[in-house]
Amino acid sequence: MCQGAEGSSPGVQSSLGAGGAPYSGFRLRPMEVRDIPTVMAIEVRSFSLPWTEDSFLREIEKIPFSRPVVAEDPDGGENGQGAAIVGYACWWEVKDECHITNVTVSPETRRRGVGKFLLTEIIEDARRRGAIRATLEARMSNEAAISLYEKFGFIAVAMRPKYYPDNGEDAMVMLKDMSE
Repeated sequence: MCQGAEGSSPGVQSSLGAGGAPYSGFRLRPMEVRDIPTVMAIEVRSFSLPWTEDSFLREIEKIPFSRPVVAEDPDGGENGQGAAIVGYACWWEVKDECHITNVTVSPETRRRGVGKFLLTEIIEDARRRGAIRATLEARMSNEAAISLYEKFGFIAVAMRPKYYPDNGEDAMVMLKDMSE
């Protein structure tokens, strides 16, 4: 089962984003099995090759080094009632490395800082856990994601040819040195 971040309080809102910009009150908490239908609704609208429900279930219940999380807008629920999941991420804690496997923002809430919020929280949690580097893959055509990752200090270090099986697109491997 997914564990909450050591030294952090799941469900407590973060107040600052990258560069000190305030967030709009998003909260981060560990992803739970009950979140999968909402996560899947976002996933299938966001990707041509979406993860499956089983993929998320494995991340939550079967992979002990996986850290799946959801970002919530506390006032974004239906008719302004309750919290709404506005994004999610999965990352793996592998020794001293943070390997980010999925960062996704609901299409309706893009360009509101949710992606920055998720990346900030992942990187800070990984640092607290002793990570000295972070890695990820991004589609070469995903200019918005690559731009965001570069703003966080990720640099391109390699390419994985024909990485994505849906269209044979190459993946850019990106690395962030967190040892400073």
